Amino acid sequence: MNVLILAAGYATRLYPLTLNKAKPLLVVGGKPIIEWLVDNLAGISDLETIYIVTNDKFAADFQAWSQSYQKCHPEFKFKIANDGSTSDDDKLGAIGDINFVVTHENLSETSLLVAAGDNLFTGSLADFMANARDTEVTVAVYDVGDTEAIKKYGNVAVDAEGIMTRFEEKPKKPQGTLAAIALYYYSPAVLSLVRTYSCRKQCGSARPFCTVALHPHTGEDLPDQRSMARHRKQRNAREC
Repeated sequence: MNVLILAAGYATRLYPLTLNKAKPLLVVGGKPIIEWLVDNLAGISDLETIYIVTNDKFAADFQAWSQSYQKCHPEFKFKIANDGSTSDDDKLGAIGDINFVVTHENLSETSLLVAAGDNLFTGSLADFMANARDTEVTVAVYDVGDTEAIKKYGNVAVDAEGIMTRFEEKPKKPQGTLAAIALYYYSPAVLSLVRTYSCRKQCGSARPFCTVALHPHTGEDLPDQRSMARHRKQRNAREC
């Protein structure tokens, strides 16, 4: 099993704090955010490589951090993947970065744990992985216990068997208080369903990619309408 940490964003909403430092490398509680996440990977069996996908602006910083961390934790193996983007305007997005690493590193033959690099929590992920291994996809959730607080997150509903039946981002009328965490387990079969298309083909944007998934039964393309709409809006704004 491999791990992919998503760290290619630019965190522009935190400027100037993140102008010259990637958000996962910001120090919280005495160590970088990403270090809290990696510490929680201890104890997971058959862990091969931790891939960190980042951008051209911060690739060297993540390389330096991983080398320093590995000196004290030789059990971990890291590889930094530079997606080549240089700003918020040409970033690939989460699915684009997953596709980039899975394709370039040939990762579709093994299971993959994907986590956002700005996840900040304590507690080992070994139990999560023990429950996820026999599934095609598992999403981590957390009960925030507050109907007002859940309005800030992705609201998830699950049935008695733990199958996700509903997902709504920042709901105005939430159904329950379960929040989805940016922590996903994918089996090899599912990894093959995600790919990217040229935005010039899909929506005319100058950005490099729109995200596309394949319907598991029909094989039809299922474009991410939100990203395409956002790209069209950005393109129209530039034209104006």
